[in-house]
Amino acid sequence: MLSAKSESDIASLAPSSPSRSPKRPVYYVQSPSRDSHDGDKLSSMQPSPMESPSHPSSGRHSRNSSGSRFSGIFRSSSVRKSSGRKGNDNKEWNDKGWPECNVIMEEGSYDDEDKTFTRRFQALIALLSFVCLFAVFCLIIWGASRPYKAEIMVKSLVVNNFYVGEGSDSSGVPTKMLTLNGSLRLSVYNPATIFGIHVSSTPINLVYSEIPIATGQLKKYYQPRKSHRTVSMIIEGNKVPLYGAGSSLTFAQTGIVIPLTLKFEIRSRGNVVGKLVRTKHRRQISCPLVIDSSSSKPIKFEKNTCTYD
Repeated sequence: MLSAKSESDIASLAPSSPSRSPKRPVYYVQSPSRDSHDGDKLSSMQPSPMESPSHPSSGRHSRNSSGSRFSGIFRSSSVRKSSGRKGNDNKEWNDKGWPECNVIMEEGSYDDEDKTFTRRFQALIALLSFVCLFAVFCLIIWGASRPYKAEIMVKSLVVNNFYVGEGSDSSGVPTKMLTLNGSLRLSVYNPATIFGIHVSSTPINLVYSEIPIATGQLKKYYQPRKSHRTVSMIIEGNKVPLYGAGSSLTFAQTGIVIPLTLKFEIRSRGNVVGKLVRTKHRRQISCPLVIDSSSSKPIKFEKNTCTYD
């Protein structure tokens, strides 16, 4: 009887067991992303519904598969976001997350800056070379033009009026007064073959005992290359006080004889290369002479009469 009861109990329990713990189907979601292979691996690792045993451990397998399913979904979503950012920002990000386009642009700009700097440096070197060559050329021209000095010669002095008498200066001091009026002739020669000269002079003085008794001035003029020119100027003095120097004057029956010295400086300037290269020369001229009030002849100067420094 006991065995029969147990068999009937077993027979009655067998159909009722599915109602107490029904079997739950297991679903797997496969992502279309690159991690689908991982999902396949996960699905291959989990048992299929046909292979799942009908015991309480099937619930644990269901929970595990469910967890793997959700984790796979989240991971696939994150992978899609990352791949989407890489796809959209392919020009800005590389695989390591560093910007690439800016680096390429900066390298290009560095190359352009290097080329610009090189060109500027080459232009500067060319400019300096040109300046140095031009300076050397100017020095050569200047050195070659230095020997060409203007040749000056005092020709003659004509005294038109000469008078010595008693008088007083502006303060009322009595002294001897001298009046002289005449003209001086000079010969100027420019030996330069490549440039003309500008000729001028300092005041031309007739000096008696360190006192200028007559003064003149050469008017500035231009003289072409390889040319001669004779210039004349007026020298005059009106009632010049002699003070103590008047006591040494020699009075003769025919007139007055007075020793004088002609002193002046001739200046010449030549523009060889415009105003960049110039040559300047000065000649100090001194000529002793004697004036006789009784003679109206021109006073001529020999070549060795005057000194030219």
